[in-house]
Amino acid sequence: MFQMFVLYCLCWRCCAGVFDESVSVMEGDSVTLNSGVTHIQEAEEILLTYGAKNTLIAKITITNQTVSKFIVVNGRFRDRLKLDRQTGSLIITNITTEHAGDYKLDMGEVKLTPKTFNVSVYPYLPVPVLIFNSSQCSSSSSSSVQYCSVLCSVVNVSAVSLSWYKGNSVLSSISVSDLSISLSLPLEVEYQDNNTYSCVINNTISNHTTHLDINTLCQPCQDPPVSLTVFIAAAEALLLVVAVAIFCICRKHRKTNEDEITFAVMLPHATFPEKNVQKWKHVEEVHVVYTFAAMRK
Repeated sequence: MFQMFVLYCLCWRCCAGVFDESVSVMEGDSVTLNSGVTHIQEAEEILLTYGAKNTLIAKITITNQTVSKFIVVNGRFRDRLKLDRQTGSLIITNITTEHAGDYKLDMGEVKLTPKTFNVSVYPYLPVPVLIFNSSQCSSSSSSSVQYCSVLCSVVNVSAVSLSWYKGNSVLSSISVSDLSISLSLPLEVEYQDNNTYSCVINNTISNHTTHLDINTLCQPCQDPPVSLTVFIAAAEALLLVVAVAIFCICRKHRKTNEDEITFAVMLPHATFPEKNVQKWKHVEEVHVVYTFAAMRK
């Protein structure tokens, strides 16, 4: 009966995916796969396998309490594996996300149950960068209070949260899953605000914080320069003068045309002496021109 219970526990352990150790590390750090023994005097062979298929990574042979062979089979782990010669524990150095997964350490002749490990590797966290957003510079219409808009940004991150804090209280937050993307989180504060603000990026095991210095980063909203204002006013005045001048010229030209037309209409009813025939011909030409122009209109 007891044997059946032990067998059931072992089957449940395998099906449930329970590990002797679950380890979380940052990319670039080292992780130790503990053998669970205090010495390896009786061990003759140590095997380290990886993944669900138990792919062989390394094979270490102990002869006369001395390491006689240390063979790293998998190229991904070459120059990354170290052995604790006293306990038989294996150390993976300068680990990357491609080394995350399940491991099994078999101590061979020690007759111990192989130890299993689940290793999670988190990417390196960048330091949040604060950027003054001048396009969002604003001031209150009802008072002289001005506001500073700041963006907290990080690039190429995954499985992280980015948050703005006011003291110890979270003001806003944004999270991303496993995709490697860039994140930005805005914050608007008063220029005279004396509270402490900080932007924090964090994952399960690490975080980075950047504090906001309002007086250093934020620049007050500035009105257009006085010279520019004067230039704009002068340009508007010049345009007004030109418009009035054009209107006067057009009106004068129109009045002149009306006088010429009246003169041309009245001339045919007048009587001219014989000696003014030449002038009359000229008047007829004026009249003809006027008639032709009137027909065109």
